[in-house]
Amino acid sequence: MSKKILILTGSPRRNGNTLKMAKAFEKGALEAGHEVVWFDAGAKNLKGCRGCNGCWSKGKACCQDDDFNELAELLETCDMLQIVTPLYWFNFPAQIKAAIDKLYAYGGAGGLRPLSIKETGLFVAGELADEWEYQPLLDTYKYVFGYLNQEDPIKDRGVIRVYGLENPENLRDALEKAEAFGREV
Repeated sequence: MSKKILILTGSPRRNGNTLKMAKAFEKGALEAGHEVVWFDAGAKNLKGCRGCNGCWSKGKACCQDDDFNELAELLETCDMLQIVTPLYWFNFPAQIKAAIDKLYAYGGAGGLRPLSIKETGLFVAGELADEWEYQPLLDTYKYVFGYLNQEDPIKDRGVIRVYGLENPENLRDALEKAEAFGREV
């Protein structure tokens, strides 16, 4: 069955390794007959969540006037969310974290609108090799998407963690895995 897949990227580096991984995933997903749309949080105007609880008070997910509301429209029409991110200081970079924090507007049983997303996937890449260094990001991913749509849980399609991307062999392997993952969803 064909899916509409949203690729959410957030690296502040243009043409970096995570963008290459996202493109490889897209290639595989398109080959499998899926529709793919993109939102690059690193290139958008996203302000951090203020915790003001003004979600939906102005008829849109976030009462702040920024590009999150563009993302919200995509989140409400996609079947799957594929997050592709570098590891920064044990977690998501600020650019993509701003978008993730604003998912609060859809929060759990208290969200005013449900997300159409039924599945998520995560690719995280960095130079660090120890599993513990990735754990805070992996925990954030698990808890955020576990909290959303509590009555109809979002299925985690899997995580691909890649490290040592300064080595061309590791990058080649990561791109092959990303493309295969795209074909399998």
